[in-house]
Amino acid sequence: MDQTTANEDLLFEVRNGIGWATFNRPQARNAFTFAMYERLAAICEKANEDRSIKVIVFQGAGDKAFASGTDINQFRAFKTPQDALEYEGRIDRVLTTMEQCRVPTIAAISGACTGGGAGIAACCDMRIGTKTTRIGFPIARTLGNCLSMSNLSRFAALVGPARVKDLIFTARLVGAEEAAAVGLLNEVVEDHAALQHRANELATLIAGHAPLTLAATKQALARLTRRLSREEGEDLILSCYMSQDFREGMDAFLNKRPPQWKGA
Repeated sequence: MDQTTANEDLLFEVRNGIGWATFNRPQARNAFTFAMYERLAAICEKANEDRSIKVIVFQGAGDKAFASGTDINQFRAFKTPQDALEYEGRIDRVLTTMEQCRVPTIAAISGACTGGGAGIAACCDMRIGTKTTRIGFPIARTLGNCLSMSNLSRFAALVGPARVKDLIFTARLVGAEEAAAVGLLNEVVEDHAALQHRANELATLIAGHAPLTLAATKQALARLTRRLSREEGEDLILSCYMSQDFREGMDAFLNKRPPQWKGA
């Protein structure tokens, strides 16, 4: 995919000091291509350099999905252990860039927020949703892959290890009310229109506050929690991505049939 296509799939504009990043593949439930992940990192790097940007809001086009994770077609070329490790390395690099972005970040979540989309939301400083918001990692019933150590660290820091196990073992999507109760969402509004209004209102409020205070707070809280690296879990990544089950999960997902797991 060329850069022009990536720019069309992930729109970015700045209005009154607020950056608006829109995942723009509503026909694919805003699933991410590899080029979109790279553009996401580039947007955060731009905010690090451009002092006129005070806050970034991340949102999905339409009201059906924030982002439904990585486009499954991106996995079809996987053949070697290096393919799997490079993929997880890319995701970790992009999400770390996003997490360490200088400015406060807000995820405005309408509809499905799953897989890599949930990972993106977890990297944001604040998350607001609507009554249709659903968050989770359904990988145990879809692809049969696993999260990297750094992604597991992020979610365990947000909601605790027991709830991470609950979400992944059951493969369920958490509704807005439960998400707010456990800390996945900071607040819930009525619908997509109200979400956009509230995101703008919140971003405008934060943009008017002392930038050094906000940046120092982000850095201090990041230092409180050690993130395990992807390398510390490479054996776990390979055990899933190189398995027959992962191939079966991909084929079943793309052909809209239930997977037949073998544990191998």
